[in-house]
Amino acid sequence: MTKINGIRKGCKDVFNAFLVAFADFAGFFEFPVIRPCYDIPNRLISFSKCISYKNHDFWVHFFEDDYLFERLWRNPRKNLPILQRFNGVILPDWSLYRDMPLVMQLWNIYRSRAIGAWLQVNGVKVIPNIRYGDRRTYKVCTDGIPKHSVIAVGTHGTLKNLDDHETFIKGLDVVIKRVLPISIVVYGACPDSIFQKYRDMGIRIYQFQSEFGKSRNSNEGVV
Repeated sequence: MTKINGIRKGCKDVFNAFLVAFADFAGFFEFPVIRPCYDIPNRLISFSKCISYKNHDFWVHFFEDDYLFERLWRNPRKNLPILQRFNGVILPDWSLYRDMPLVMQLWNIYRSRAIGAWLQVNGVKVIPNIRYGDRRTYKVCTDGIPKHSVIAVGTHGTLKNLDDHETFIKGLDVVIKRVLPISIVVYGACPDSIFQKYRDMGIRIYQFQSEFGKSRNSNEGVV
């Protein structure tokens, strides 16, 4: 049986196949499987800031513009020692816009999971970030995500526009029904109108303000 995304002799690994050399795969699109995590971040720091930060008592997040963390995909090995210094990592939040071709949305989900599987192999604690684009990604975005563990979602930039708001709410409902998390780490606004029903289900919600939110209301938990 041919190994999925296997490394081929004599070929430059332009697809970062080494990231999934020890991974298991799930679902029709064969996303790398992420092992469960039960830890809750104490505070967060963005990847772009963590590179030169001296205090490592943070979890690293990627809720920022894609170009600020594309370097992680271009050179994972170079950035691994940086991430290993911190308490853990919330997986990369590559953009999934509804007007992107489906294959691009799937590729960005795959990249986040491939990085996550590799970080876990290298001893880094990982919380899967669940990002979905259009309706076609609602169900597949949870492939490879363990049930009854901790997940993360980002709300910044998803709740102001009516279409974005509806897409986020409907997608999150599908995610919760499929993976039944014990806790959700929320980066950005956390309105009761969306999250109270999950609290009522017994799911613990942990909110961290976005950079924009922090500029309006200081919060030492996020950098």
